[in-house]
Amino acid sequence: MKIAFYTLGCKVNQNETGALEQLFCENGFALAGPDEAADVYVVNSCTVTSGGDKKSRQWLRRAKREHPEAVTVLTGCYPQAFPEEAEAVTEADIVTGAKARRRILDNVLQYLQTHERIVDIAPHERGEAFEELPMERFEGHTRAFMKVEDGCDRRCAYCVIPRARGPVRSRSEESVLKELSVLAQAGYAEAVLTGINLSSYGKDTGSSLGVLVEKASGVEGLHRIRLGSIEPDLMTDDEIARMARVPELCPQFHLSLQSGCTSVLRRMRRVYTADEYRTVVRKLRDAIPRATFTTDIIVGFPGETDEEFEETIRFVREIAFLKVHVFSFSRREGTPAYDMPDQVDEQVKALRSHRLQTEADKVRAEVIAGMEGSAVEVLLETQIAHGVFTGYTKEYVPVRIRAAGHETGEIVCAVLGRFDGERCEARMAEN
Repeated sequence: MKIAFYTLGCKVNQNETGALEQLFCENGFALAGPDEAADVYVVNSCTVTSGGDKKSRQWLRRAKREHPEAVTVLTGCYPQAFPEEAEAVTEADIVTGAKARRRILDNVLQYLQTHERIVDIAPHERGEAFEELPMERFEGHTRAFMKVEDGCDRRCAYCVIPRARGPVRSRSEESVLKELSVLAQAGYAEAVLTGINLSSYGKDTGSSLGVLVEKASGVEGLHRIRLGSIEPDLMTDDEIARMARVPELCPQFHLSLQSGCTSVLRRMRRVYTADEYRTVVRKLRDAIPRATFTTDIIVGFPGETDEEFEETIRFVREIAFLKVHVFSFSRREGTPAYDMPDQVDEQVKALRSHRLQTEADKVRAEVIAGMEGSAVEVLLETQIAHGVFTGYTKEYVPVRIRAAGHETGEIVCAVLGRFDGERCEARMAEN
């Protein structure tokens, strides 16, 4: 039987879809091609914005309309956060949440036998264990993505994710190291550790992200460890010191910001100030001189004034981010920010988003231009012509390089050249 997946949202969702693909393929299913009809359609939803919910519903409706005999499944964060709303999506034959993902296979097999609708949304509970969803291959990727943490205990005013993902729970160190070893033996030189609140790794087990990184560096054949999004206030002096001692750690930190203005951060219920964020960046740069920083910023949060927005612009320039993902604030029902006064006009949000992204792109070009002539290591990821590849440095600078005689997945030594706005032209190092 053929199965097709449609995934919205973060790297964690993408990782979980990959694990589900592997699970189904191990149990007699095959992945449908891009233009091939499937017997089962699965939507792995994201509920960060109401727009994500809408996309999930639209995709399901189209799948059911075009393939009325196929089994349709709605799973992920949307049903978990809004179970009654998701249950009302009648185009879904099976509705499950973000918990007990392995049961999706059993649900599909049961539906194929009975043709009776299944709604199976297990509520999150304090003390629940991390659900293991092993991955041994990542089709089309030269980097391996590994989910090591799930859940979030924070209550940011704009975010519904704690409701969807439940409390923090960490994958055991033993399990992580075992899978990393399997992936390294399979030829993956870089592993990306991901989580819903990655910095909280170990909070429930007595470990920490820094300890995990140290131990992961001992995995034979693993040359790079990259981190997903991390929280600035959880980057303690001890964590920074531990990470600085690991040469395999990629010195690129996706340090969550959301706003460069402290008064906005307070309204967002973030637990750090702009100055505290600035201090963490300084400490990381002191400990890891080649460190680069990427981040996310929300513009147009309720009550954001022109001056507060300008503070964020100045902060982006000051920190010199390698890359900024800019988002307009989206009201999310079920969050405190939904009913906050002084909602910002949509046109104003759009103008601010455009301006901030333009400024951030200028900063990015300046940061990368400052690296011209630097000796770097490049992971070859996609061959775009005979002997020509695109890839990334450890600092997460995108590169185009001619590396005749090499293959995707290899790491080569190179020298950075000019940045064209998309990638750096690099050349192979002589030695």
